[in-house]
Amino acid sequence: MPPTKGEESAGPQSRMEDMEMDGEAVSSTDLSEILKEGTKESHDRAENTQFVKEFLKGKIRRELFELGTVALYFTYSALEEEMDKNAEHPGFAPLYFPLELHRKDALAKDLEYFFGEDWQDQIKCSEATAKYVERIHHVGEHEPELLAAHAYTRYMGDLSGGQVLKKVAQRALHLPSNGEGVQFYTFDNISNPARFKQLYRSRLNTLETSRETKERIVEEANRAFRFNMEVFEELDKFGKTLGEVVQASGVPLHDGKGDARKCPFYAAKGNGEIGCPLHSVMAMVQSCPFQLVLAALLALTAGWYLL
Repeated sequence: MPPTKGEESAGPQSRMEDMEMDGEAVSSTDLSEILKEGTKESHDRAENTQFVKEFLKGKIRRELFELGTVALYFTYSALEEEMDKNAEHPGFAPLYFPLELHRKDALAKDLEYFFGEDWQDQIKCSEATAKYVERIHHVGEHEPELLAAHAYTRYMGDLSGGQVLKKVAQRALHLPSNGEGVQFYTFDNISNPARFKQLYRSRLNTLETSRETKERIVEEANRAFRFNMEVFEELDKFGKTLGEVVQASGVPLHDGKGDARKCPFYAAKGNGEIGCPLHSVMAMVQSCPFQLVLAALLALTAGWYLL
């Protein structure tokens, strides 16, 4: 992906040097602080969603982790497409870090791991995710200065709680130690997430925005929170339609049966058959434990505690 003007030679090391120079004290009028204060209520609502509660109890299904990854793929595809288009827009350019932050390619690898080489034929953008994606495209085309809200909400969470949840997911899902299945959480070009977040907040504060625009960015960030929670709720509703079987150990497992048409992520195959990614995967995973993690979508939520 093309670098922004003036950053052609800026690699990870030079960015780290930039971070060390961007550690000035924050002000209550800085966008980073206004965003933090202006989204507190959304933080509180998010921490009380069913998915957060279930995650904290360790009662999350593997299939919902996978479908959550599907939702993330469509979300980041839209977000990064619009960021690329607006890479030199003065209201967003300082926040453009494609080498460090972009997640679409990593999510594609995760989907291939879970669904196989034909993963693109097995997934579909769900209704809640489609609304999120539509809003991102609208912002990118008509109000690119608001892209900062969506980028901040997603990436800062990924760099915070996401790093903890990566390890949780690897352990709970019995994933290989080489990172397969959790590439979403692996930022190869960021050696120090805390310093990078400091840089990112500093860049937010350099955006030339009026007080009115700052308020609109906060409003848009709260909207982004709502979109994410709607995706959580959609997955929760789908989870309630799943049948269960019980192992000798007493741990419930989905039996792979049920009406695929109830799955908001199903894709219709060419022969008219309904193919739900959940059902195609469950045939291979019925022997796996139930104590699995919805880390993909919860990376954002857990990250909010550490912002």
